[in-house]
Amino acid sequence: MSQYAHDNIVPDSNSNASKKEQVASMFDSIAKKYDFLNRFLSLGIDQIWRKKAIANFKGAPIHHLLDVATGTADMALMAYQQIKPNKITGMDISEGMMQYGRIKIAQKGLSDIIQLKLGDSIAIPFADNTFDGAMVAFGVRNFADLEKGLSEMNRVLTPGSKIVILEFSQPSQFWFKPIYNIYMKWITPNIGKLFSGNKAAYAYLNESVIAFPEGTAFLSILEKAGFKNIHQQKLSLGICSIYCGNK
Repeated sequence: MSQYAHDNIVPDSNSNASKKEQVASMFDSIAKKYDFLNRFLSLGIDQIWRKKAIANFKGAPIHHLLDVATGTADMALMAYQQIKPNKITGMDISEGMMQYGRIKIAQKGLSDIIQLKLGDSIAIPFADNTFDGAMVAFGVRNFADLEKGLSEMNRVLTPGSKIVILEFSQPSQFWFKPIYNIYMKWITPNIGKLFSGNKAAYAYLNESVIAFPEGTAFLSILEKAGFKNIHQQKLSLGICSIYCGNK
């Protein structure tokens, strides 16, 4: 068992499969509707959050950017638009998600610049000091071992380069919490079931958000993983956060 409760939250508690296997299978099953449901469930606000996260890389030229839990390559494509790295490598445990990502990349004529690779955060298949920037959008909750995954990201970054993490968090305003909880616990799984046929995937989303060590707890995990200059920026009444740090 992991030291963080979140590491043990899985889509199906009755399954004997590992968290990695369950999460990969879950994303494979919802890949076709994933982008649509992201826009629909967040009312399009997730695109604004992503842009704000990527803006943290501005100011230092990035030659090779790593996008962990790249999924359908939304962040990779947006990062290319905003900061124009020479090369972007996206990595994910779900081949099903990356299939759709590769189609989007090819449609934009960016297959030479953005490449997607099957890989796991606990053993990133690259040498030390390979990348001069790394990001994760809504993916650290799915790490089977949070601290190991962040340490691996630290290992493959060049000294001084930046990590940017975008992740759900709990709303800070007391009046908004009940509204948010109803939406996440009841509305999101049922809409997820309606469009993707997989209610469990969107119930898992809520459970993993609740269990995730957010805020100062997550900043201290980043510090343990070897990052400095760490800080958090809350977005949209606290339901989403950007975490930044440097190797």
